[in-house]
Amino acid sequence: MALILGKEYCKVDTNGRFKFPIALKRQLETEDGRFVIRQSIYAECLELWTYASFRDEVEHLQKMLNPYRREDRELLRKLTDGNVIELDSNDRLLIPPEQKGAVTGAKEVVLQSTGKFIELWDRKAYDRMNSTTGDFAQRAEALLGQTTVEQ
Repeated sequence: MALILGKEYCKVDTNGRFKFPIALKRQLETEDGRFVIRQSIYAECLELWTYASFRDEVEHLQKMLNPYRREDRELLRKLTDGNVIELDSNDRLLIPPEQKGAVTGAKEVVLQSTGKFIELWDRKAYDRMNSTTGDFAQRAEALLGQTTVEQ
């Protein structure tokens, strides 16, 4: 699995395509140009996974969830609901029509890495989210300050 780092701003054309930034592409040299895009369950953004990372995630979910339990099956269905997309010859990605709702009318998107995958935000939604997230220092201390650090 690739470690993906960075934040990039991209223009979106009228067809819903954007050029995948070279700074992110270089981190994926060993990947095959395929991605999986899905709606985030936590925010008003899309998640862009490399195909290999998404495959690993699905295998992990299948080990954790029981397909004979209704709740597990519904969760698996929701978490694997994505589309495979590929870079075209000009290094552009097309946002599938059924997922354009997350970035409807966006002229610019923000690609924000999480290490494991990339969040794809409408620029305006990203700016709103960043202005209302609260005090990160307090949240980090509350969540991480009680853990012990292994040296």
